[in-house]
Amino acid sequence: MVVTISDPPANIRPGLSATAKITTAARQNAVTVPIQAVTVRMRRELEEDKNSKGKKGKVEAANNTAAPAKDKEKGKEELQGLFAVRQGRAVFVPIEAGIMGSTDMEILKGVQPGDEIVTGSFSVLRTLKNNTKVKIDNSAMTPGAPGA
Repeated sequence: MVVTISDPPANIRPGLSATAKITTAARQNAVTVPIQAVTVRMRRELEEDKNSKGKKGKVEAANNTAAPAKDKEKGKEELQGLFAVRQGRAVFVPIEAGIMGSTDMEILKGVQPGDEIVTGSFSVLRTLKNNTKVKIDNSAMTPGAPGA
């Protein structure tokens, strides 16, 4: 990135380099989450998870009616969201993101202050299924805890 100074002080010499923090946006009282909590799911995956809930072990007849092309395209739609803990389960919640920093992201819609969310490595969140039972372990967040 090149920055041009319109009225430079006399003691600045050509060819010098500098480090700067550039603030592009700021908002007070924003709801933020760690970027590592945000993941992407296909709408089709979420609908399959919803439809298969409670159907374990049941046999269903095949449906021969072809879904319209519009429904197929809708199923391929990617949804950005995160997993919130609701009644001991990780539930995918679509979000609307706002300002993004280097480690955190503002959430405009989807979660509220105080909601418990699931964070973890990309591979864990990418394979986490909607409505999976979870055990809350905040030990890594406790000062003095091993690994903190």
